[in-house]
Amino acid sequence: MIGISKLYCGTIEPSDALRYGRQSAQLPSHLLQFSADKRPVVVWNVTRQCNLKCVHCYAHAKASTGDNELTTAEGKKLIEDLAQFGVPVVLFSGGEPLVRPDLPELAAYAVQNGMRAVISTNGTLIDAETARILKDIGLSYVGISLDGMEDINDRFRGVKGAFASALEGIKNCQAAGIKVGLRFTINKFNVSEISSIFRLIEDMDIPRVCFYHLVYAGRGSKLVEDDLNHEESRAAVDLIIDHTKRLHDKGKPKEVLTVDNHADGPYVYLRLLKENPQRAKEVMELLKMNEGNNSGRGIGCISWDGEVHADQFWRHYSFGNIKDRPFSEIWSDTSEPLLGKLKNKQQYVKGRCATCCWLDICAGNFRVRAEAVSGDVWAPDPACYLSDEEIAQTI
Repeated sequence: MIGISKLYCGTIEPSDALRYGRQSAQLPSHLLQFSADKRPVVVWNVTRQCNLKCVHCYAHAKASTGDNELTTAEGKKLIEDLAQFGVPVVLFSGGEPLVRPDLPELAAYAVQNGMRAVISTNGTLIDAETARILKDIGLSYVGISLDGMEDINDRFRGVKGAFASALEGIKNCQAAGIKVGLRFTINKFNVSEISSIFRLIEDMDIPRVCFYHLVYAGRGSKLVEDDLNHEESRAAVDLIIDHTKRLHDKGKPKEVLTVDNHADGPYVYLRLLKENPQRAKEVMELLKMNEGNNSGRGIGCISWDGEVHADQFWRHYSFGNIKDRPFSEIWSDTSEPLLGKLKNKQQYVKGRCATCCWLDICAGNFRVRAEAVSGDVWAPDPACYLSDEEIAQTI
């Protein structure tokens, strides 16, 4: 996760994270990416069921629920373990988390146990009453997925009317006083919608937007050919930076992040090095704190059936099941071959990643994307768009 607004527009300084000691339990949510202890943010896919049919769904969500979902009691036991382990945030996802009737009860229990609870949703099921309930339980944030304006989004989501329903969900969250933001997955099909998304967050006064690079997992694994090429990725990131700066200079600052491609960090730094060398030095310090991709270390995932994964895209590889052992034990067991290596993956990456000057900044980017294309977990990430000259620099 790369905070474009934090880095490029200077809304965060290195001293901001240092002031809290860089410990996850003490850091406010907007500084968590700079934590030193890397207690994992946990994505819990509470259900596989969903009311939409998104073409890029990493969870292979389906219309009907399965019979293997964790029960409410098992979920509460999990939450207690996460809290005792020091997990700062639980992100309830799916499928569509709001199809699960006990979602408010589980989210409230996470808050009661001292964690921040957020949800990732398509927004179509958030009516005024649901928004009020989510506000009352102390939900910190609602991330609503939109992948373009109405025509593009509804084709991408597989259901006509999804865009209009999501906008109603956003408005209902705003009316209830819940912080709400957008999630947008970039690909060739919708990259031309980025400017429209910025107009939308400006017009609707939406404070946050996350732009996700495509990860080849779940139904998204079929979209490898629909990912941006390297030049298109650079142009997309430049466009995101430019719009972020435009709104900042206009007095309408938004929190803008890019997710799932840690080449974005060096790219922002290199651009600033030409435009504002002093700020570039500060950004370098923040990037060092961020430490790049944290799959298997600073982020983890638990599936609806209790399986534990390095992140939400590693569903084909489980470290164990929380029905057999607590998450805290599974996550700390470095004798598990892949988990142990992911916690220090700079030692194992190959090719241009192994010799890249940004390795400690990016941490080798997305291993699951490398595996999807090459069959080798430790091969270079094919989505890294930095040139050979850029990765050979001395920093």
